[in-house]
Amino acid sequence: MPTTVAMPRLSDSMEEGTIVRWLVDDGGEVARGDEIAEIETDKATMTFEADAAGRLHRLALEGETLAVGAPIAELLGEGEEPSGGDSGAGAEGSAGGADAQEPASAAAEGDAAEDSGEAADGGDGAAAPSGGGETERVPASGGAATAVAEAPTKAGQRVKASPLARRIARERGVELAGVEGSGPNGRIVKADVEAAAERGAAAPAAANGAGAPAAAAPSGEAAGGAKGAVEVVEPTRIQQVIARRMSESKATIPDFQVRTEADVTELLELRRTLKEHDRNASVNDFVVKACALALREHPKANGAFADGKFQLHERVNVGVAVAGEGTLVVPTVFDADRKPVTEIAAETRALAGKVRDNAITPPELAGGTFTVSNLGMYGITSFTAVVNPGQAAILAVGAAVKRAVPAEEGDGFAFRSLMDLSLSCDHRILYGAEAAEFLARVRELLESPWSLIS
Repeated sequence: MPTTVAMPRLSDSMEEGTIVRWLVDDGGEVARGDEIAEIETDKATMTFEADAAGRLHRLALEGETLAVGAPIAELLGEGEEPSGGDSGAGAEGSAGGADAQEPASAAAEGDAAEDSGEAADGGDGAAAPSGGGETERVPASGGAATAVAEAPTKAGQRVKASPLARRIARERGVELAGVEGSGPNGRIVKADVEAAAERGAAAPAAANGAGAPAAAAPSGEAAGGAKGAVEVVEPTRIQQVIARRMSESKATIPDFQVRTEADVTELLELRRTLKEHDRNASVNDFVVKACALALREHPKANGAFADGKFQLHERVNVGVAVAGEGTLVVPTVFDADRKPVTEIAAETRALAGKVRDNAITPPELAGGTFTVSNLGMYGITSFTAVVNPGQAAILAVGAAVKRAVPAEEGDGFAFRSLMDLSLSCDHRILYGAEAAEFLARVRELLESPWSLIS
């Protein structure tokens, strides 16, 4: 009996995943532990390994989005045949085609969703990756197959069309009822609509005769309104998750901010000294260490408000916001309160490199109890960060700026390096005085940097 390969749960918050790329040909032999597919989750894109051996029979297409637990492939033993249904790869042809990443046909969803011009789905849509074919919104059906978008015809029948093809048809005034589909089971795909639109544009020109003057091309304003032409870009799955979580944060977390400035003149001197002895650590590494020690002393800042209760975490795990290509990823430095700043520096460099190389793993993104977001390297002196759901606070760190301050002795002035710290807090668990005490402790530690070395 074939072994079913299900969409794996690759992160603690993953509900569905997108097949970015198959790494084994349909019908290819697979050994246990072989990498068979790249899957985009709500946090990163990662490879998935087979937990059994056999001949791979694909059930899902590249670009298709399926719920966790839904079948994506089968592993066939000697002499075994697929349990039923065509391979997604075989139905569409090679992945290099213009519409190779479109999902296979399935039962149509309700009329109301289709008539509204949106693909029917039970949750959040996901975008097919832009690595080859068209970028298309793939609705999440919560089952093994993805719903096919259909457009109603005048005769009451229905024409099967992909969501992207239907959107292009609306934009270019193409009647889908007159378009012949080249996709599986006659489904209309992007190339079909574009070809029909070109034929429709050429027909009036031919009717006018060879000597008829060509119509003037519409200006940018006429074609796209006052804003000119509009390019619609579907967000990636990670970008969708970020948007959803940030919306959740602003809608459900009653946040407030407390701010202060830390004199980091001595910290910068210590950092230069460490660098001379090949023990490099960034300002942000010192901030992570200072926050970790302060979190140990202020347990509510290391907690969260959930289900009407306070959750106080045993471990101090500091998330560090890292800008990836077109997205934001927050890998975790575990037990940061117990590590010297040089070890934190080595970890954060390694994690940032994995984010840039798209090699970060779910365990490295999970378990954060607090977050540090630093934009100082971009010259930003002050900003406000959004609290991550499931945490009590997030610290926004600005650039260190030299300013004239009153001298400690006499009536003169001295130049000191000052750094803005802004703490955004969930007021349901962290109150004003507690937040102020925590932030004051972070400032105190940064102004006494030698205490952060070990």
